Amino acid sequence: MNRPVVLISLESPHSFWRLSAEHERALTAAFPCVEFRTATEEAVPHQLAEAHVYFGWMFKPSWLFGAPRLRWIASPAAGTDHLPVAEAHSVGVALTRSYGFHGRPMAEHAMGMVLGFSRGLFMSQLAQRNRTWWKDDLAEEFFDLAGATMTIVGCGSIGEHLARSARSFGMDVIGVRRTPPVAAEGGITWTHTSAVHQAVAVADVVVDLLPATRATDRFFDHGLFTAFKPRSVFLNLGRASTVDQAALLATLSAGRLRGAALDVFDPKPLPARHPLRLHPRVVLTPKSSTLSRTYMNEAVAFFADNLRRYLTGQPLDGLAEVPAVRIPLVGG
Repeated sequence: MNRPVVLISLESPHSFWRLSAEHERALTAAFPCVEFRTATEEAVPHQLAEAHVYFGWMFKPSWLFGAPRLRWIASPAAGTDHLPVAEAHSVGVALTRSYGFHGRPMAEHAMGMVLGFSRGLFMSQLAQRNRTWWKDDLAEEFFDLAGATMTIVGCGSIGEHLARSARSFGMDVIGVRRTPPVAAEGGITWTHTSAVHQAVAVADVVVDLLPATRATDRFFDHGLFTAFKPRSVFLNLGRASTVDQAALLATLSAGRLRGAALDVFDPKPLPARHPLRLHPRVVLTPKSSTLSRTYMNEAVAFFADNLRRYLTGQPLDGLAEVPAVRIPLVGG
């Protein structure tokens, strides 16, 4: 019987997002019955014909036509909106995302943003350019984290990690999601998405961790921003499509928000004179919340565990949810 073929394409200019020779050796040693092959992104379509499994950052829908043996597409990313989930499902190919290791760097990133506002760090960075002393301004601007409330919208595994970090600063945490746990977990007060207006109305910090779906498109709209507690802070580490950016700018201009920190935005990158770039109460980071020196080590470990499941006929972990509206597979 021929050995299963796993094709891997994990290229990046950054070592922590790139498959190393050490990773390859570890996979080969752990799975002597599997043939591992690596390919550049350009070469992937030409090497998929014999592959049973593909592990990589991206996968174009058209590649499915040249992959008759393919049974599983594995991504090291947490989100799947950039991948052909529906197209793969329509031809019987499983697609999995990875999770469990994005929470730590994203929680660190989010708390850095929160501290930047709560301690006046962002304000100081701007003021130091043309002010000699601004202590009185900070006295009006700062807020205590102890006793403050953070509402996390789209509170899954990453949100739970962030909640632990927030609680270590003495914050109360409300978790909003479609299916809240029956019992209280991790000191989080859970609520259903239908009650999101009430949840943001009491929050000093609102964090958007929503995925990109039809249901979450422009979820943070004018109506929801209007419900925010005055002088609260908004963070988006989820997906850009979940926020109506015009509504966000209007809310900022009206003075209702203390500030906004965005790790995602549309378009990417923003034009040089875009209002979000120029707004004094907006902090932008270039989709960097998942930066971690251990990223690929953990991504490969997650994949290896799933590969064992695949080889023994067990259900795969992290199966992507098929969109409600099926996208037809088209050639081209």
